[in-house]
Amino acid sequence: MSDDVNSGRRRLLTTVTTGVGLAGATALAVPLVASMKPSARALAAGAPVEVDIEDLAPGQMKVVEWRGKPVWILRRDDAMLKDLEKIAGELSDPNSQVAEQQPAYAQNATRSIRPDVLVVLGVCTHLGCAPTKSFEKGAPSGMGDDWVGGFFCPCHGSKFDLSGRVFKNVPAPTNLVVPPHSYVADNRILIGVDEGGAA
Repeated sequence: MSDDVNSGRRRLLTTVTTGVGLAGATALAVPLVASMKPSARALAAGAPVEVDIEDLAPGQMKVVEWRGKPVWILRRDDAMLKDLEKIAGELSDPNSQVAEQQPAYAQNATRSIRPDVLVVLGVCTHLGCAPTKSFEKGAPSGMGDDWVGGFFCPCHGSKFDLSGRVFKNVPAPTNLVVPPHSYVADNRILIGVDEGGAA
């Protein structure tokens, strides 16, 4: 009789111990798994950004943030677009051949979906400094008599044209990056998602 009691007690203790162990493991696993989920702030930082450009006049630029980086949206006028053709020989990659620098739909002279609207990351491809806009032409720009407008990185002297294409003989190795983007309306751009839905 005592063997039956001991064996019954052993089964009871084993069952209770197993149950308590499983409950404890679950109690530890739930917060651990929850901590691996991205925070709302992290999700927002990587989320697509919709930008209204209706108020953006030709020659003006708007800056928005996407994934913690500045995105420049420049509305180019006809004169700016004509000047792009004049300087192709001065550029390192005038035809945007480095595929990683822009989506296929921006692999053209204007590096854009619509010729009048440029969308690029405002981060120098040399060491990640923030270039400044230098839209004034010629000597008054401080960039030289033949300057037709563009962007200048004051950190190490890299220069980019109004399509974000890098000039020759500067520290920056490649053009400014064109992020994935698409138009959800004539004057609304969705940065972070292209027309195919890819990010």
